[in-house]
Amino acid sequence: MIKNAIAVGVAAASIAGFSGIAHAGKDLDAIKARGSLICGVGTGTAGFGLADSQGKWTGLDVDVCRAVAAAIFGDSEKVKYVPTTAQQRFTALQSGEVDMLSRTTTYTLTRDTALGFDFPGINYYDGQGFMVNKKLGVKSAKELNGATICVSPGTTTELNLADYFRANKLSFKPVVIEKADEIRAAFFSGRCDVYTTDASSLYSVRAANVPAPQKADDFIILPEIISKEPLGPVVRHGDNQLADIVRWAHFAMLEAEEYGINSKNVDQMLKSEDPVIKRILGVTPGMGKALGVDEKWVVNIVKQVGNYGESFERNVGMGSVLKIERGLNKLWTKGGLQYAPPIR
Repeated sequence: MIKNAIAVGVAAASIAGFSGIAHAGKDLDAIKARGSLICGVGTGTAGFGLADSQGKWTGLDVDVCRAVAAAIFGDSEKVKYVPTTAQQRFTALQSGEVDMLSRTTTYTLTRDTALGFDFPGINYYDGQGFMVNKKLGVKSAKELNGATICVSPGTTTELNLADYFRANKLSFKPVVIEKADEIRAAFFSGRCDVYTTDASSLYSVRAANVPAPQKADDFIILPEIISKEPLGPVVRHGDNQLADIVRWAHFAMLEAEEYGINSKNVDQMLKSEDPVIKRILGVTPGMGKALGVDEKWVVNIVKQVGNYGESFERNVGMGSVLKIERGLNKLWTKGGLQYAPPIR
C-alpha cells in the first residue's frame, strides 16, 4: 500500500510539473507569420481534391487542409492550394514550396523514413484496383494477361502493378503517363485496356471524367484489390507541433463523429454535461493549450468543416456523385478502422 501511495504521488507530481505548453517549430512559425497554410493537393480528383470554375477547392483531402487551418487560425479558409502531380509532390514538400501534402498519398516505410516525412494520420483506407471497359468482357484481374495498362509513374501503384503480375505469372505492357488528365484521356480513347490506381480514384474518374458519348455504366471496376493503400496527409520531419496539429485535427473530426457532434449541433453540444464532450469542445480547458492552439479549436473545425462522417458523405459517400460505401472507413464502433485516441 505504501509503495502504491508513493507511486501515485510521483505520478501526480509529474503531471503537476507538466507545463502543457506546445512549442512551435520553424514550419509552424512560418505558417503563422504568413497568415495562411500552403497545402499541396492533387491536380484534380473528384471527391478528394478538385477546383471548380471559380477556383474553389473541395474534397475529402481538401477538408484536411481546411481543418488544420481552422485549428491554427480559427478560419478554415486561410489555405493556399498548390496542385502537385504524383512525381512533383515530394519535391514540393521537401523544398518547402508547400507546408503539407493532402492528396491521396500512401503511407509507406520509405516515405516515412528515407524521404524525411511524417504521416500524422490516415484519412482514407484504400487499395489498388483495375478499371476496364465492359466491352472487353473481363470479369477478373486474373484475365488481364497481355493487357496494356495505363499507370502513373513515381507511385506505389506502379510498383504494386509489377508485383501483382509477376506473382500471378501474367504479362502486361505499361503505358506510363504522369498527368492525371492525360492518363484518363489515354484510357478513355482506348490507348490502354486497363486503368489502374487507388480504387477511390477509379470511382472518382468513372463518376466525373467519362467523356461523351461514353457513359459511366460502360466501365467496370474489377473485384480484386491488390494492395493496402492507407492514404493521409504528409509533413516534413522536424516540426513536431505542426505534425501534432495535423494529426489531432483529423482525430478531432473522428472524435466529433463518435460523440455525435456535427456542424449543425456543435453550439448546442457546448452545453453538454458529458465530461468527454466538454474536454473535446474546450468547455473544460487544457487541450488547446497542450496543442498550442485556441481552446475552441475543435469547435472551429466541426463548425466550419464538419465531423469526419459529414466530410466523407459530402465528398465521396452517398451524398456525392462517387457513392462510395464507408467500408473500412467506418468508425471502429461500426466495424471500420477509423479510430481516434482520446482527447484528454
